[in-house]
Amino acid sequence: MQGLGRSLRVSASTRISRSSIPCTSGGSAVTRHKRRKVSVLAQKTATTEPAAWTRPKQDPLAFPTEPSPSSKTQQRLRPDPFRLVSPELNVLRSNLLGLLGSAHPGLAEIAEYYFLHPSKQLRSLLVLLFARATNGLGRDWQLRHWEAGTEAHGGRAEELDRPLRSSETLSDCNPNMPDHTASFAKPFELRRPSAVKATSIPPFPHPPPLPTLITPPMLLPTQMRLAQIVEMIHVALLLHQNISDASKSPSSDSQNPFGNKLSILGGDFLLGRASTVLSHLGGGEVVELIASVISNLVEGEFLGMDKVQTPGLGVMEGPRTREEAWDLYLRKTYLKSASLMAKGARASVVLGGCGENEVWKEVAYAYGRSLGIAYQLIEDTLDYDACSPGLQPGLATAPVLYALEEHPELKHLIARNLTGTGDIEAAIQCVQQSSGVERTRLLAHAYAEKARETLQRLPDSDTKLALEGLTETVITRTW
Repeated sequence: MQGLGRSLRVSASTRISRSSIPCTSGGSAVTRHKRRKVSVLAQKTATTEPAAWTRPKQDPLAFPTEPSPSSKTQQRLRPDPFRLVSPELNVLRSNLLGLLGSAHPGLAEIAEYYFLHPSKQLRSLLVLLFARATNGLGRDWQLRHWEAGTEAHGGRAEELDRPLRSSETLSDCNPNMPDHTASFAKPFELRRPSAVKATSIPPFPHPPPLPTLITPPMLLPTQMRLAQIVEMIHVALLLHQNISDASKSPSSDSQNPFGNKLSILGGDFLLGRASTVLSHLGGGEVVELIASVISNLVEGEFLGMDKVQTPGLGVMEGPRTREEAWDLYLRKTYLKSASLMAKGARASVVLGGCGENEVWKEVAYAYGRSLGIAYQLIEDTLDYDACSPGLQPGLATAPVLYALEEHPELKHLIARNLTGTGDIEAAIQCVQQSSGVERTRLLAHAYAEKARETLQRLPDSDTKLALEGLTETVITRTW
C-alpha cells in the first residue's frame, strides 16, 4: 500500500479543475447537527518525497468525476445500511444505555448524549455489516456457530450482559468462583468444574459443509458483543477528547457539558468495561486487534497535540516539510479514526470463522481503513462550515496542507502547529481563499472509491450493496 496516499492526493489535485462534485467552500453554510468533536483516524500511506514545500507533479490519470447512469441506478437500489441492521443496532443501543444507567445516573445521561446520534453508530455498524457479509465464508464458520450454540445453552451470554449493579458487588471477590470462596478467613477447597450435560450441547457437524454465505444472514453473539465493545471504546475516546478540547477553547463547553472530571471517569469506566467483555470473546487475534486500537488512539492523540514538551526533549516542533506534514497527518488520521473501523471490521470477520490466509478479513480491514480516512477527511472540511466551532491548534489538516500550495506563507504556521498568535485566523483565511476544502473532498472521494473497489472480492448480497452505499453516506454527510 506504499504510495497510495500520494497517488490519491495527486489524482484529487488533477480532478479539481474539472470536477462537478458539489463541494462546500469555507464560507458556505451547511445544515447539520451540532457537531461534537469526534475524530477517528488514518494510516501513513505516503512515500517520502524530496524535502520541499513545492507543489507535487500532476498525474495525467484522473478518476471519473461523474458516475455513469448504470452506477446511479445501482446506487438507488442500494439498501440503507443503518436500516439493514436496525434491529441489532436497537438492541445494541438498549444494552449500552442499560449498562451505563445501572452504574450511575450521570453515566446514563452521557450514554444518551453520545449513543443516540448516527455518527456514533458507524463503527459498530461496520462490525455488524461485515458479519452479515462474510458469515459462512470462513473455514471455521461451523465451529464458531456450534460454539455459539453451546454458549447459549450454558447461559454464558446472559452472564456477560447482566447489569453491573449487584448486591454482591462489594463482597464477591470473583463472580465466577463458588460463593464460599468470597471469604479469605480460611483456605478454600478446590472443586472440579461442573460438567455440562451432553444433551444440552448441539452436536458439532461432521464433516462440516463447504464454506458458503449464510442465507438469510445471521450474527453470532460474539459479533454482537464486539459491536458493543467498539462503541464503548469510541465513546470513551470522545469523552477523553473533549477534555483536551475544553482546555483550548471556551466554546468547547457546549460540546462537553459534563465537565472534565465526569468525562475522565466516564471514559475510563467505558474502557474498563470494554476490556472486561473483550476478555470473554476468545481468540487471541481478536483480543490483540482490539487492544491495539486503544494504543493506536493514544498515539494518534499525541500526534495531533498542538504542543508536546518533555524534560529531556523540551518543546517538540511540528513538521518542517510539506511531505512530512502529509505523512504525519495521514498517520494521525489512521491512528485516531480509521484504526477502530479497520480493526473492528477485521475482528468481526475473524469471529465468524475466518482463519489464516483467508482473504475476507483482509477485505474488511482494507475497507475500514479507506472508509475511516475518507470519513476524517470530510470531518476536517467541516471545520470551515459556518456552524462549526472552527479550527483548533495542532497538526495541520488536509485543507490547510492543500492551501499551502497556493499560500506558501502557511509554511511557518504549520511548522509550529498553528500555535502562534493569529495563526488560526490566518490559516482559516488562506483555506477560504484557496481550493483546500474542495481538494480535500475530492481526496475523500478517492478513498471512498478505494473502499468500494475492495468490496468486489465479496460475494454479491444486500449487505455488500449496503457497504457500497455507506461510502457515499460518509462523503456526503453533514453531521
